[in-house]
Amino acid sequence: MERVYIGMGSNLAAPAEQLRSAVAALARLPQSEWVGVSAFYQSDSLLPGQPRYTNAVAALDTTLAPLDLLDALQAIENEQGRERLERWGPRTLDLDILLFGDRLIDQPRLKVPHYHMQERAFVLYPLAELAPADLRLADGRTLAELLEACPFVGLERLTTN
Repeated sequence: MERVYIGMGSNLAAPAEQLRSAVAALARLPQSEWVGVSAFYQSDSLLPGQPRYTNAVAALDTTLAPLDLLDALQAIENEQGRERLERWGPRTLDLDILLFGDRLIDQPRLKVPHYHMQERAFVLYPLAELAPADLRLADGRTLAELLEACPFVGLERLTTN
């Protein structure tokens, strides 16, 4: 089994409910054991004019191959009404593999660690709730180092999931 961290985000169709439904679906994945989910956070969209996002990070242990997990995550997105109309457009649900054990994956469909995660407070702070601070990415940097370089700005931690 490998520990996998999954970034979750939604800014359409009751975002917090979308994340709660995704958590339930992730907990049912085959060949996987549910570990937990961070608090939910709200943040502005990276693109102007979009609704605010609700984000979280989930953790699970799995024996699924990376692309099999990606297929399962995309099936969950589709079941929850995800439409891929524009890159970085509004979405009912976005599930991204952030880290997959200590693997470096560079394939056309999947890049792990997830690109730009080190610059995104809405990924790093929820991740820090689940992962140890000395978690080391494949490039040698620790989660603590990434947090130090990425201030908690523009994030609002929600009191309930």
